[in-house]
Amino acid sequence: MSHTAVGAPGTPRRYLHSLWLLSARDLKVRYSTSVLGYLWSVLDPLVMSAIYWFVFTQVFHRDVGEEPYIVFLISALLPWVWFNAAVGDFTRAFKKDARLVRSTAIPRSIWVNRIVLSKGMEYLFSLPVLVIFVVVNLLIEKNPDQVVHVGWGLLWMPVAILLQTILLVGLGLLIAPLCVMYVDLERTTALILRAMFYATPIIYNVTDLPGIAQTLGAFNPLAGIFMLYRMPFFPEQWNPFALAVSVVMSLLILVLGAWVFRRLERPVLKEL
Repeated sequence: MSHTAVGAPGTPRRYLHSLWLLSARDLKVRYSTSVLGYLWSVLDPLVMSAIYWFVFTQVFHRDVGEEPYIVFLISALLPWVWFNAAVGDFTRAFKKDARLVRSTAIPRSIWVNRIVLSKGMEYLFSLPVLVIFVVVNLLIEKNPDQVVHVGWGLLWMPVAILLQTILLVGLGLLIAPLCVMYVDLERTTALILRAMFYATPIIYNVTDLPGIAQTLGAFNPLAGIFMLYRMPFFPEQWNPFALAVSVVMSLLILVLGAWVFRRLERPVLKEL
C-alpha cells in the first residue's frame, strides 16, 4: 500500500491506519474463531442483566434504580462490559504481542488504544440489546409509570462515549506498563474490577446511596459517565456534580497515564 493511502511513517495518518488494522484484527479473531461470533457481544450483558433483574425484582424487594428496571440496568451494564473488558486486556497489552511491541516503530501507545477501540466497537455492537428492551417496553407495557420515554438526553450518549474513551486511554497508559514491571498487578487489577462493579452505580444510582456515601460515590469517574448513558431514558438522573467530577478525573487520569507511560516505555521494552 502506498504512502498516499496510509500516510508516511511517523504521521498521524499512518498511526490511525495501523490502529484501525490492529483493532479490526482483534474483532476478526474474536468473531471468526467462535461459533457464536457476534452473539458473544450481546450474550454476556444479556445474561448478567437477566440475573440482576431477577434477583432485584423477583427475589428481593428493590428500592433503588428507576422503572423499567431492566432498561435502567442495561443502559449502564453495557458500557460497564466495555470498561471491564478493556481494563482486563490492558494488563496483558504488551505481553500478548511482545515481539511486535519490541520490533515495530509504531508508537507503543497504539497497543493500548487498539484495545479501547476494539472493545468500544463491541459496545456499539451490543446496543441493539438496549434498543430491543426499549421497544418491547413501549409495545407491551400498559402502566404509564413503567413506560420508558426516549428524550433529548439521547444527545448525551456521544459525550458519554467520548468521556469513557478518554478515561480508558488514561487507565490503559497507566496500567499496561505497570503490569509489565510488576507482575502481581495483573491479579490485583482483576480483584479491583470485581469490587468496582459494586462501587459503581450500575444496579443503583448515586442518589440511592445514603449520606456521605452519596458524595463519595460521585467521585467514582464512572458515576457521571453512566449517568449520561441513562439520560435518554431517565432525565431525572441529571447530576451536574457527578458529571463535573467525571470530566476532571478522566482528564487527570489521562495526563497521569501519559506521564507514567512516557517514563516507563524504555524500561518496559527492556523487560519484554
